[in-house]
Amino acid sequence: MIELATLVTAFTTLFVIVDPIGLAPLFVAMTAGMSDSQRRKIAARALLTSAGLMLLFLLLGDAVLRFIGISVPAFRIAGGVLLFLTALDMLFERRQARRRDNAEEASDAVEAEPDHDPSIFPLALPLIVGPGAITTLILLTAEADAVGYAAIYGVALVVLATVWIASLLANPLARVLGSVGLNVVTRVLGMLLAALAVQFIIDGLHGSGFGLPFPGAE
Repeated sequence: MIELATLVTAFTTLFVIVDPIGLAPLFVAMTAGMSDSQRRKIAARALLTSAGLMLLFLLLGDAVLRFIGISVPAFRIAGGVLLFLTALDMLFERRQARRRDNAEEASDAVEAEPDHDPSIFPLALPLIVGPGAITTLILLTAEADAVGYAAIYGVALVVLATVWIASLLANPLARVLGSVGLNVVTRVLGMLLAALAVQFIIDGLHGSGFGLPFPGAE
């Protein structure tokens, strides 16, 4: 049976990676001039697509690793390094800058193609299901059984539900937090992600037999 601590870690990691609060102002920018009904439809399509992509990577990620001969400890270390770099981006605001660039690209596409729908790109991929989320899903299910897969996917759906709520509250949330508030939230989440990334690296080193067991390593 999967442990509660594992589910809490999964939720925290995915929540920090997806960053629903940071997505809120970008969602507003990409749906500027649309009605509330149109925004809800775009958010729904983006989340359904994200749920499908997460399920795909969750089910096939471990098989791909075995096929190309990568061990779970090696992937944990590599994934931890990737997540740590993502955390640095969040701490130094580089992540939000890239997201704004993606949002601007989508806005340009909307102007060029009036029927363009941003729900798939860039909302679902790569803003919601980006490299960090894909890496996290593979790491969390690398040694899981069928129950573990179902539990982790359930956690992913809960995170997507928070994205749905944030999209509904995007306008008031952006006004309340402001640019300073969003920066503070992003940095706090970045610190949490950095700590989780280091734990992934420690677990990978421990699993590979390198050195003595670390406190908190599985």
